[in-house]
Amino acid sequence: MASQGLTYDGCNFFRQRLVLSTLSGKRVKIRNIRSKDDNPGLRDFEASFIRLLDKVTNGTRIEINQTGTVLFYQPGLLYGGVVEHECNTQRSVGYYLEALLMLAPFMKNPLKAVLKGVTNDPTDPSVDQLKYTSIPVMKKFGIDGEGLELKVVKRGMAPGGGGEVLFTCPVRKTLRPVQLSEPGKIKRIRGIAYSVRVSPQMANRIVDSARSILNKFIPDIYIYTDHMKGDKSGKSPGFGLTLVAETLNGTFLSAEQVSTPQGQGDPVLPEDLGRNCAKLLLEEIYRGGCIDSANQSLALVYMTLGQQDVSKALLGHLSPYTIEFLRHTRDFFQMMFKIETQKPSEDERKGGDKVLMTCVGAGYTNISKSIK
Repeated sequence: MASQGLTYDGCNFFRQRLVLSTLSGKRVKIRNIRSKDDNPGLRDFEASFIRLLDKVTNGTRIEINQTGTVLFYQPGLLYGGVVEHECNTQRSVGYYLEALLMLAPFMKNPLKAVLKGVTNDPTDPSVDQLKYTSIPVMKKFGIDGEGLELKVVKRGMAPGGGGEVLFTCPVRKTLRPVQLSEPGKIKRIRGIAYSVRVSPQMANRIVDSARSILNKFIPDIYIYTDHMKGDKSGKSPGFGLTLVAETLNGTFLSAEQVSTPQGQGDPVLPEDLGRNCAKLLLEEIYRGGCIDSANQSLALVYMTLGQQDVSKALLGHLSPYTIEFLRHTRDFFQMMFKIETQKPSEDERKGGDKVLMTCVGAGYTNISKSIK
């Protein structure tokens, strides 16, 4: 698509712009990246992200000026294949994975990515959360089969990292449209409490405190404890909890909490962490919808690129990140969503206001996928 490119200012929503640029084939120029900062230009984790995009594409052209405040990005073809990437430890692997989840189905070759770095940190979604919530979302769009896998090989906590994650994803010629309007009632809660380089008791204490809140609502709760030892435990101590509530209709809503990284601020008690995480899960259930708030933009990108057919998805309250994502989708794909607010009626106890997002897919076909 030889169209004129788009220009943006600032370092916000950096990944959104590059991912949509790669999918739409439109080149993008980002100016004034932290130009007023004492330390101007791209951060190391952003440079690492650009290198990852370069590895999964073929023929991408990237130009960065000397101070790193201007980036020109002309996307190549999504190539895929086997990729190994050392993620910068300023952000967790989840930061890089979120983008790969959006791109992977449209590659030429099935993606097999090994990402190394921090698997769990307090800022980005952890690999566990993506595994329990994003993979089911992908399956709803017809991206499934044994080739789809997300696995924590080694756990690495912030700030040292040392974790390793394997992500494999099959390619699809087209995505199927979805009708997700009934989230259904919560039937069970699953979770994983992990601890590395601290006493294995920590994980049990987290589980007990989380259950003390959740047991009031539902009996079917099972929280695994995961204690990785030796070289599988990364370089830093830490612990955390990821909780997932599953509904009768196969919707997954999640919440997570991670201990404060070593040497950064006040340490957290495992009891408090477990309780806070349980409360966060209840908040997420209150927000509700058929896609949890961590995966709103993932579902929207698949809806945008789906077949030329109507897709609907009921979402909880839109996050600011998602709202900006919708603006970018309009820029890159001229795609507008129909947005209807649905207020729950008094007797229905369905939590917060919901938003029904409707669009007709752009009929994006994976050009590099030959028709078999």
